[in-house]
Amino acid sequence: MNRTAIYYIELAGRDTIETHTILVTGGAGFIGTNLVNELRRRGHSVLATDLFNTNREDYVRADIRSYRQVEKLFADDEFDYVYHLAAEYGRWNGEDYYENLWATNVVGTKHMLRMQEKKGFRLIFFSSAEVYGDYDGVMTEDVMETRPIRETYQMNDYAITKWAGELMCMNSATMFDTETVRVRPVNCYGPHEHYTPYRGFIPKFIYHALFDQPYEVYRGHKRIIDYVEDSCRTFANVCDNFLPGEAYNVGGRGDWENDIKHYSDLVLNAVGKDDSLVTYHEAEPFTTKVKHIDFSKAIRDLNHDPQVPPKEGIRRTVDWMRSYYRVDTAARRGHQKGPGEDGTAGG
Repeated sequence: MNRTAIYYIELAGRDTIETHTILVTGGAGFIGTNLVNELRRRGHSVLATDLFNTNREDYVRADIRSYRQVEKLFADDEFDYVYHLAAEYGRWNGEDYYENLWATNVVGTKHMLRMQEKKGFRLIFFSSAEVYGDYDGVMTEDVMETRPIRETYQMNDYAITKWAGELMCMNSATMFDTETVRVRPVNCYGPHEHYTPYRGFIPKFIYHALFDQPYEVYRGHKRIIDYVEDSCRTFANVCDNFLPGEAYNVGGRGDWENDIKHYSDLVLNAVGKDDSLVTYHEAEPFTTKVKHIDFSKAIRDLNHDPQVPPKEGIRRTVDWMRSYYRVDTAARRGHQKGPGEDGTAGG
């Protein structure tokens, strides 16, 4: 299928907008699945790619660690934008499977940049708020370039690979005039995030609570979380106001910041369990206690406007996981692993 046509579409309640041909790497992963849905809802022509074999429409399997497979994605199609989400996720995943992490997050990103230099598409690179390391001030986007390295020292290989990816994007722009926007998601959660031991704390808490499995909560840590559909509306808005070279923090509202125990309590309430499953500890080692993150730039440029508060978002996520894992059936028959429970992190 040739996807070069650009057309216009009228969406209810919105002005006439230009639509584009878009490739989403990591398009079968957690954020990728939600983003593909949002982009298609707006009328864009979207091709998704990921490691998995699926029967989804407008989907091609590819491993971005292989330049040959990346090159094949562009053999018959021209894309206006590429959302590059394909990555190995998580600090401990990066320790246990560091070869996959570095090959995917760094070499794979380099493959995509080489293709961008040839084809000229605009790139949206998915980084992470982990790049700020243990910085103890307000995390504005320019901190990474204006503060000494010792203040933003990345605390794990996952964070290092994400910052390396950003540096490669900036270097490509300088050398080859490529155009890229970098986004730094902050504790995104919601439907289509399958459980693995390496995922974020929200799906881990929910999964363990659903199956009456014990889990640990570390006191003294505070986080802002953002429901994935809110995040993806903002990510999709990048096409409407693409400002090359910019970076954006994307996360929940500042007044939604809470400690990890509070989120655990919300999960237990939504699942209908008490905290007898939980073992409480003091602060977790090698983990930032509090992250003060500024989202004003995304609000200004990308109309970032989170709508789903944590209590509601967690309820929706519990409902999705309960359905996906067929909890009532599993409780009767004994739980068996489902897709995505093999420790592999998607986009």
